[in-house]
Amino acid sequence: MTDHAQRPPADLLSGIRVLDLTNILSGPYATYQMALLGAEVIKVENPKDGDLARKLGASPALNAQLMGTSFLAQNAGKLSVTVDLKHPEGKALFRDLVASADVLVENFRPGVMDRLGFGHEALRAANPALIYCAISGFGQNGPLAGNPAYDQIVQGMSGVMSITGDADTAPLRVGYPLCDTLGGMAAAFAVVSALVKRGRTGEGAFIDLSMLDATLSAMGWAVSNYLIAGVEARPIGNQNMTAAPSGAFRCADGPINIAANKQEQFEKLCELVGRPELATDPRFAERETRKANRAAINAELEQALAAKSAQEWENLLNAHGIPAGRILTVPEILAHPQIAARDLVQDIAMPEGDFGADFGGVRVVRAGFDLADSQPTARCPPPWLGEHNARIYGELGRDQAALERLKADGAI
Repeated sequence: MTDHAQRPPADLLSGIRVLDLTNILSGPYATYQMALLGAEVIKVENPKDGDLARKLGASPALNAQLMGTSFLAQNAGKLSVTVDLKHPEGKALFRDLVASADVLVENFRPGVMDRLGFGHEALRAANPALIYCAISGFGQNGPLAGNPAYDQIVQGMSGVMSITGDADTAPLRVGYPLCDTLGGMAAAFAVVSALVKRGRTGEGAFIDLSMLDATLSAMGWAVSNYLIAGVEARPIGNQNMTAAPSGAFRCADGPINIAANKQEQFEKLCELVGRPELATDPRFAERETRKANRAAINAELEQALAAKSAQEWENLLNAHGIPAGRILTVPEILAHPQIAARDLVQDIAMPEGDFGADFGGVRVVRAGFDLADSQPTARCPPPWLGEHNARIYGELGRDQAALERLKADGAI
């Protein structure tokens, strides 16, 4: 593989125009993945204040400028235009924009786009090759279809919270917007899959993306154990229900995760911590007996692990084929040499003066995969609200005078 700095931006989706009518996280995350791969992603925002995420984040100063950190994290590499979809001239402008697009992604509540006159059937008549992805909390049909949904609501309804934490703390929310992210990733995958089919047939597609469905699809053993074996998942904290010893353990200076899931890994672990007799103890000799005596084996191991630091154990165990890793904070993992080696974080310079002299630019996370000949990359900074009106609408035949009139009328 060539050096990261020498590789060009990835162009897997070059030439694809995506209209991003989404807000907050699930949709913006989906279209951000497409932007990293070279798609031209155009955020279509309301003229007043745009994507709600523009007001969200840890910096009140950035929020006030409609450039909140929640927005900056998912919208680098995109363009922004404004349009009022309820305004007659705004509607006409949007129809022209749709005619130029390959993909449209929205995350309104089901029925909203139909009421505006821009549902899938209406847009398919105007652009039969359009791939239309509707992201919602529960999908376009079913008794919950009309309900509003944020990540926390889906975490609770999906069962995720019921199995997170332990007997004393569950139900517990996962510490980041898991369901939004899973929904966005599933949406990006579905859109790209539809593009592959369109390349063969020329046909567009309608994608009905449910965050609840996407979450359940990703829950693995928690769902399959119940569907197939009738066994309900229970919250067991930092332990792995499928194996023991497998979970979080205390060392001399802090916690470490160890996953000795195979018999040979368990036996080697006992040897390395200086307790080889544990491998032949009848309580721990086999997988099922270890699971039945989880508390006992964990206590024995933690007593031995107290002899070294988490870093020392991480190095030693991994060197002998036992998966182990310290439990790090977000700042700690972002500063880790592994992240630097993967060039996962991209630094983006912002136009001078936009955020004040003390603002050093935007740092964003690239895609969760790499390519041999190119690199998923945001081509431009996150856009100001309506920053690209003249460029995009100019391509559609609106000159400066027309744009000034549309703005004065409240259409853009």
